[in-house]
Amino acid sequence: MSQAKRFDNYIGGQWVAGADYSSNINPSDLSDVIGDFAKADVAQVHAAIDAARAAFPAWSTSGIQARHDALDKVGSEILARREELGTLLAREEGKTLPEAIGEVTRAGNIFKFFAGECLRLSGDYLPSVRPGVNVEVTREALGVVGLITPWNFPIAIPAWKIAPALAYGNCVVLKPADLVPGCAWALAEIISRAGFPSGVFNLVMGSGRVVGDALVHSPKVDGISFTGSVGVGRQIAVSCVSRQAKVQLEMGGKNPQIILDDADLKQAVELSVQSAFYSTGQRCTASSRFIVTAGIHDQFVAAVAERMQSIKVGHALHAGTDIGPVVSQAQLDQDLKYIDIGQGEGARLVSGGGLVTCDTQGYFLAPTLFADSEAAMRISREEIFGPVANVVRVADYEAALAMANDTEFGLSAGIATTSLKYANHFKRHSQAGMVMVNLPTAGVDYHVPFGGRKGSSYGSREQGRYAQEFYTVVKTSYIGS
Repeated sequence: MSQAKRFDNYIGGQWVAGADYSSNINPSDLSDVIGDFAKADVAQVHAAIDAARAAFPAWSTSGIQARHDALDKVGSEILARREELGTLLAREEGKTLPEAIGEVTRAGNIFKFFAGECLRLSGDYLPSVRPGVNVEVTREALGVVGLITPWNFPIAIPAWKIAPALAYGNCVVLKPADLVPGCAWALAEIISRAGFPSGVFNLVMGSGRVVGDALVHSPKVDGISFTGSVGVGRQIAVSCVSRQAKVQLEMGGKNPQIILDDADLKQAVELSVQSAFYSTGQRCTASSRFIVTAGIHDQFVAAVAERMQSIKVGHALHAGTDIGPVVSQAQLDQDLKYIDIGQGEGARLVSGGGLVTCDTQGYFLAPTLFADSEAAMRISREEIFGPVANVVRVADYEAALAMANDTEFGLSAGIATTSLKYANHFKRHSQAGMVMVNLPTAGVDYHVPFGGRKGSSYGSREQGRYAQEFYTVVKTSYIGS
């Protein structure tokens, strides 16, 4: 541990020293220590849960104007500080500064949106089939929710879980990813001054095996919303269902990008490069498999390879950088392992495949493209979560659709075509939760539902008005005359 500034947990309205601390390191410059962040023990997790439990009765029945005002204040401060917070995000996660500022802006807008949702709560008032009886259908807060967030969107994903949870009257215990506690801490500090009663929001940083397990298994936690790996998500689902807690999971993806013969080649190349390589490919909606029909295949591979030569890999905060570093040594090792696997399977390495030397020591990897790959190869079936993509040649649209759906995942899927017929057919028959037509597979709005099918998601959708499906429970009341 370094001698850098220490950042504590936030429990019951108080900043609480951690049982231990770990250093947060800049992946663009391994000599840059952002700070030492608290690691909670099990006792501190239970204290945060108890604080949330105690605050719930009053908060869940509080006035909607107070909720609106507090959430709106959080959103306003985030937006006012977007450059500062964006710089922090770029330092700790490795997104380029423009991308990081964009993510912070999204987080601010999310809080603003759900501030408005506080004032748009709705229900139904219906006549009963029995004369003289009426029926009210209303929504009430779920209770205490544990939010477990990943490292790839260190402020946007916490925002899109926290904001609806609070808007609908829940109390929160947030456990951010161990790799990126800085943005979560900054968000918690803003929330701590926004007017929420003590215990309504709590931050407990630390490892998943300690903090995450304690949240998942606590009988005092009414629901868990998790974004992360498939393996961990499935374990969480088993634990939550066994004690009848509500659970919402967003997990992996192996998102297909179809390129048809009739596609605009320049547009198809750009949206494919954006999907696969920007944000260093570290997005669950990124496309790492391009399914290309035979007539355009060779042109497409050559054009993507040429476009990749202009991508600048470098320090996330430096002007002109298109792609920052991989987030950690462990993730870099995984990316390099899959590059070796692809070559071992017989795929042709078209571009990239190695490390990039920069002015600072960091986890810099060249964007990598394989061609002459097959659908059965591991690089075509397993999520890599880095700037690595492969091209598979198919005969026609029907073969492309079948291959796109031949996966255990179903988060995002894209098609590049000028045919309205094929675009409409793909929208209906793609087995994905989100479909993109002539757009990158990555890149979604905050006011509409987010989520997938099959192994990518479990439970109700996140974001927009659909978030209420997880964070509320429905009550039906009968009123006699």
